[in-house]
Amino acid sequence: MDTTLQDPLVGRVLDGRYRVDARIAVGGMATVYRALDTRLDRVLALKVMHPTLAADGSFVERFIREAKSVARLAHPNVVQVFDQGTDGSYVYLAMEYVAGCTLRDVLRERGALQPRAALDILEPVLAALGAAHRAGFVHRDMKPENVLIGDDGRVKVADFGLVRSVDTVTSTTGAVLGTVSYLAPEQIEHGTSDTRVDVYACGVMLYEMLTGAKPHVGDSPAQVLYAHLHEDVPAPSAVVPGLPAALDTLVAAATARSPEFRPYDAVALLGQVLEVRAALTPEQLDAVPPQAITAQHDNAGDRTSVIPRSLTVPRPLPVDGDGPDPLNRTSLLATPPVPPRVPGRPRRGLLTVVVAVVLALGIGTGVWYINSGQFTKVPQLLEKTQAQAEARLKDEGLGVKKVEHRYSDAIRRGTVISTDPKAGARIRKHDSVTLVVSDGPETVKVPDLEGLSLAKARSRLKEDGLEPGMVTREFNDDVPRGFLIGSDPESGTERHAGSAIALVVSKGSPVDVPDVTGEDLSDARADLAEAGLKVKVATGRVNSEFDAGQVAEQTPEADSEAADGDTVTLTISKGPQMIEVPDVVGDSVDDAKKALEDAGFKVDEDRGLLGLFGDTVKKQSVAGGETAPKGSTIKITIR
Repeated sequence: MDTTLQDPLVGRVLDGRYRVDARIAVGGMATVYRALDTRLDRVLALKVMHPTLAADGSFVERFIREAKSVARLAHPNVVQVFDQGTDGSYVYLAMEYVAGCTLRDVLRERGALQPRAALDILEPVLAALGAAHRAGFVHRDMKPENVLIGDDGRVKVADFGLVRSVDTVTSTTGAVLGTVSYLAPEQIEHGTSDTRVDVYACGVMLYEMLTGAKPHVGDSPAQVLYAHLHEDVPAPSAVVPGLPAALDTLVAAATARSPEFRPYDAVALLGQVLEVRAALTPEQLDAVPPQAITAQHDNAGDRTSVIPRSLTVPRPLPVDGDGPDPLNRTSLLATPPVPPRVPGRPRRGLLTVVVAVVLALGIGTGVWYINSGQFTKVPQLLEKTQAQAEARLKDEGLGVKKVEHRYSDAIRRGTVISTDPKAGARIRKHDSVTLVVSDGPETVKVPDLEGLSLAKARSRLKEDGLEPGMVTREFNDDVPRGFLIGSDPESGTERHAGSAIALVVSKGSPVDVPDVTGEDLSDARADLAEAGLKVKVATGRVNSEFDAGQVAEQTPEADSEAADGDTVTLTISKGPQMIEVPDVVGDSVDDAKKALEDAGFKVDEDRGLLGLFGDTVKKQSVAGGETAPKGSTIKITIR
């Protein structure tokens, strides 16, 4: 498959140095590629501005500003910029390549994170932003997509494309830069930005990591912006019961709607984060996100409260006290009062009776407890989907403690590998079970998709543990329209499970679009239908050189290639625009031509034998003051 048909840069060497190997991501301003620095023999990322924007000086200036700004931030948690340059119409940055995923990928896959994991991610992000803030810069576009998590666990902040100096005027009248879900109120209302807008965005990200959801949602960006202006970010514990109050306070401080109530910069917020972490217990830090818990139970309280008190015990056991464990028969033996010894009566016989009674009661209580419905068994969930497993556990009166993921060559992706406790193990009702779900093989081969329909190709990729990615369409004489030509990477290539595979779909054999401009609409429809094309008529009409009712314009243009069944849009003529002809009789030839051409006419000179050496217009084909179609030809006679 010719990959240059998908992206002209793949396979090229920019600036005689950077070999472009693969496209990683496409954004609104630039495309990011994996490339090889042939001079230093190292893999890096190339961020190449879209050629259509390279002609815009403001975009190029922003691009270069990013390079200079980030180059000053020699920080281990900032994606480094190595080089900046141009090659023809391509403006690029050579950057550090981070193999891994984004925080957005983690949130999409895992949902809410444990507090420890959330803080583990937030701290290096704040360290990176703190370095930027202390160097005099504001990121202004912090969001999970710009937090990279390497395969080695390192966290890095990327995309300083909206970076500005703290001292620079940052008013953005008419447009607000950044992503709406993470914009601070002052960015929305006044278009102004300082270090505290990054603090606000980090507070929103912390909320999202702790809860698995954004604090403000709506059916449109306008509704989200309104919420940022008029509603406080809710406490995470309102969504996730049991989260420590210290985390609520941390989110509230970072996302205060008035910037003066937020930490001044990322360094100040990092200090608060470290204080909160130090104050939390290991149990609080490792608390399982609550959406994975259907019922939380205090087992210690249950053991005391559900066991009936023995009649031989003189007082009730405290529900939460330090009294003897009711299942501990030794403790029960020490509790009943022993009657005073009767002279002449053997004490040993009485003690034997008491022991026998107590043992019987203890054993009876234990048997009752075990068989009283307080326990159940973990059901067999192997190879059930996560949804099926959760439903089965719910039917058994059990919850899901957490969901872990693990690669497996034997168990298909998305189904249960094992549980903790194991299947068949005895467990108290209302307790929770950890599910281990398969991510499929750690690496899988891209299947051969050629000749499959697009729907079947997508289904096959999912079955094999891969994800369908971007779809491009190409003409192909051998593969019918709508069926797969191939994939990128090609079949047989090994990729990590869950990787996105780009699909190339056939548009069928190309069709030459006939020229129907100047034809009546009925004739144009017939010609296009004969070529295998559909017709759409534009609602508006335009002035043109053609008569009213004839085709003035067509899209695609004549002689271009289209696929069989594609639609050609026709625009109908209102007739030519009539404009007044200037009077040029008596003018010099140059002045006459300029006046007529400026008015929108073409000019034809008629010199004859008498006018070969003349320079004065003696006559014009349409008299001055009369009207003629714009674009028509006016003949001038020269003598």
